[in-house]
This record gives sequence, structure tokens and C-alpha cells, in this order.
Amino acid sequence: MFAPAARKIRKVWQSISALEGAGVRLNRAFGFHQVPQLDPFLLLDCFRSDNRDDYVKGFPWHPHRGIETITYVLDGDVEHRDSMGNRGIIKPGDVQWMTAGSGIIHQEMPQGSPQGRMWGFQLWSNLPKRNKMMAPRYREVTASTIPAVKTPEGATVRIICGQIGEIRGPVKEIVTDPGYLDVSLPAGKVFTHPVKPGYTVFAFVVEGEGRFDPGQDPFAREGTGSVYDTKPSCNCREGTIVLYDPMGETVRVTTDEKPVRFLLVSGKPLKEPVAWYGPIVMNTKEELRQAFDEFSAGTFIKEKK
Repeated sequence: MFAPAARKIRKVWQSISALEGAGVRLNRAFGFHQVPQLDPFLLLDCFRSDNRDDYVKGFPWHPHRGIETITYVLDGDVEHRDSMGNRGIIKPGDVQWMTAGSGIIHQEMPQGSPQGRMWGFQLWSNLPKRNKMMAPRYREVTASTIPAVKTPEGATVRIICGQIGEIRGPVKEIVTDPGYLDVSLPAGKVFTHPVKPGYTVFAFVVEGEGRFDPGQDPFAREGTGSVYDTKPSCNCREGTIVLYDPMGETVRVTTDEKPVRFLLVSGKPLKEPVAWYGPIVMNTKEELRQAFDEFSAGTFIKEKK
């Protein structure tokens, strides 16, 4: 029997500093012009600070339509409220999987920890045309419901969405069939994970460093002057995005003297046109214009409490 082919790296780049919301300092891993490469994913932000001034102004009331927003908190609290009357606190280890669908207006206000720390991620995933106007919904996933699995190779994996062996994560029945894993790999270990043919797969390095290319070839970075356009470097450090080639049946990550922690995300590409402005993502400019016209007219919300 032949071993499943491991995916090679297509491209790597570093996240960049950004200022969003009412003045939240964060690191943007990807967004906007990278979208065709990362379909169905649209944006990934990492917010991490020990200074309340970096995040406390938060993300006041704003609309979403046509996408899902996935908030994963590692430290500190995030308070949220919405136009349907929902409210709550996303605590360390929790995930909020929000399907905006036909439209929702909400706010997310980072509170931090008693020590002032705030650390988490927000991922945006596109919805296919047939689902863009579906009823909004929330999946509030508490830390205690997310299984942590120790693999035979030595990794510890929190399974938010997807599967390791026979263990499945709590988030299921998502239209883009995503996988979302939080992987911690000690020094000198290997992590191998099957991925579906043709699915988009990327890793985001949270801490430490690891080798994400199966050949472990030390590719040199290309001096283009752009943080978004580099040749693959297999020894990837904190803040790096690793985008995999679409060919191959597994992802293989190894470590040397240092451990690594990374998010591994996969999903089925939609292969549909994207019309995107701010927090609203549709398929055509006309649909986008209609959404903002409805927001101005007060008819944006289709589903009432």
C-alpha cells in the first residue's frame, strides 16, 4: 500500500497590524485580496494584547449578512449582544459560531481578563448563494464541550469542528463542511492529519515554530517587499499563515527543538462570485447595494425575536 500523499505548501505570509472596530489593535492574517486563494474563507484576525487600551473600545453595533463569523477566545472575555435580543459572554476556551444569513446587527466588546489580557481569533467564512438569506443562528460552544484528543504521534488537538479518529467536534452541519482544529505539538514530534481532496486548507501559527512542508526543504523567502507574497518557508513562526496546495490527502507538520501551536482550518470551496464591502458579503454588486439600502431604510433585519 502507498502512504497518502502529503500536501505541499503553496504560499506563506506574515500577518500584519490593523486597526478595526472603534479602535481595536489586531493582527490580520488574511482578508480581501487573498480571498480567491482561501475560498470559502474571507478573513482571519488575531487579537492579542495585555493592554486594555488596545481592545476595550471593541466593535460597536454593526450589521452582517451572507457570512458566518467564528470567534475563538483563548484568554479574557468578550461580551456580545445582537438585534434578536441575544446576549452573553464568550469566555476562555469558548467558541461562538454565528451564521449571519439574511442579516443581523450585533456588537462584540472585548473585556479582557482580570490581569488585562485579551487573546483570541475571528474567522469569517462565506455562505453559498443558496444560503445567504437563511435565518440567522448562533452556536454557543463552551470550552467544556470541545474535546481535546492526544494523538499517537504526540499532539494535543482541540476539535472545534471536524474529526480526529472517532472523536468529532461539537460544531456540525455547516454548509461549507469546515474543519477547525487547535493543535499543540511538542518539540521533536509529528502531526499527520487527513484532509479532503480539493478542499482549501491553511494553518495559522499561534505560538512557537514548526515545519509545515513534508519535504522539510528550507525554501528561501523571496525579496518582493510584500508580506503577502513570499515563497514557502517550512520553518514557520508565530503569526505565519501557511496555505497548502490543493493536491494531497494529508497535512504533515514536524517540530525540532521548539514546540508549535497552530490552527488548522479546512473547507469546501464555493467557487462563486464575491461582492464584499465591510461586514456584508454577497454574490453581486446589486445584492450588496440592496443590503446597504435596506440597512439605511431600517428593513435589514428579516428575522425578528
